[in-house]
Amino acid sequence: MNFKDLQLSSNLLEAIQDKGYTTPTPIQQQAIPIILKGSDLVGCAQTGTGKTAAFAIPIIQQLHRMGSSKRKLIRALVVTPTRELALQIGENFDEYSKYTNLRQVTVFGGVSQIPQVDQLRRGVDVLIATPGRLLDLHKQGFIDLDHLHTLVLDEADQMLDMGFVNDVKKIVKLTPDNRQTLLFSATMPLPIRELAEMFLKNPESVSVTPVSSTAERVEQEIYFVEKNEKRNLLYHLIRNENLSDVLVFTRTKHGADNVVRALRKKGVAAEAIHGDKSQSARQRVLEAFKAKEVGVLVATDIAARGIDISQLPYVINFDLPNVPETYVHRIGRTGRAGRAGKAISFCGKDEAPYWRDILKLTKVEVDVISEHPWPWQDGTPEPGAVPQKPEPTQNNNRSGKPKSSRKSSGSKQNKRRWY
Repeated sequence: MNFKDLQLSSNLLEAIQDKGYTTPTPIQQQAIPIILKGSDLVGCAQTGTGKTAAFAIPIIQQLHRMGSSKRKLIRALVVTPTRELALQIGENFDEYSKYTNLRQVTVFGGVSQIPQVDQLRRGVDVLIATPGRLLDLHKQGFIDLDHLHTLVLDEADQMLDMGFVNDVKKIVKLTPDNRQTLLFSATMPLPIRELAEMFLKNPESVSVTPVSSTAERVEQEIYFVEKNEKRNLLYHLIRNENLSDVLVFTRTKHGADNVVRALRKKGVAAEAIHGDKSQSARQRVLEAFKAKEVGVLVATDIAARGIDISQLPYVINFDLPNVPETYVHRIGRTGRAGRAGKAISFCGKDEAPYWRDILKLTKVEVDVISEHPWPWQDGTPEPGAVPQKPEPTQNNNRSGKPKSSRKSSGSKQNKRRWY
């Protein structure tokens, strides 16, 4: 199948061709026809699968067919959790609709609302918004959703994680009952399924990659390291392995800042991106990273949802996530569009239960790199073992030296597998 087979308008096909797209991705192949026929849709897809185009292209097609009225009205609304995601989606709509007369506006908090209000007053066909700013502007009378045709709830799992569920419910109540509703999520836990049942009418479902699966071309490695030595190990890998274009995940904003300070002291160009940074600061950091002016970007999960980098070779889990699905989403930042990538994880003793849950979910072989300067003091687990949190009244028997290990010298390596 190619995009011409989807019976899209010539204006839209020309814009798609300008982007260099010829063949739809699996999520696009399945979702676009469903959306074009007007059905509600629940889509589950990991990052890097072309999810934004899967809803943007058919929405533009639908609105273009409707034609433009003299007074532009909001006919499509995309609700997304972060400023970065909103900007990214807005850019995609601009690119796909550039040969039409459709107009999109992106609104989000953390910046002055005045320019956004000015844009809204000039009329808008497609509105991309974060929940808080959307509700604020509606309350002030700047946003009218009475003529809405399509509502998109993007990154629904993250919106729930960030506590936006009540805001989402308020937004849905502001829209017409006969709207088309599209819900997209990287994971599909029970709360998301309940949300879909609440807001969607007889939806069709599309799932192109199971939530437990990790990208096939992503090489995965795990280092069992003493917690207070993680920063030393990170620097050691960056320098000894000559890593660049590295996205590092930490659990907290404070942790991200600490990692950046430690790397800078050793001469590594690093920047942090998280919710405490202003919108302009976050954009400057992202642009510097994309331009390779910064070699290491340290991010929290929430901030990273809006990072769109097509050729990211390395992801490092400085802190393991306590939700195993988050691990899948994190490492999906590399190995995109069929490219190879590497995901490196650090596991402190306190994080062993997290790693156990990740392995249960993903069911993949992961290379255990045991020869490095800061291993667990009582030894790393034996091959085939699943780490357990040490009991305070029992001796930990993980004391055996690994039978094989990886040497950092670059010589031929025999890597242990952890199942």
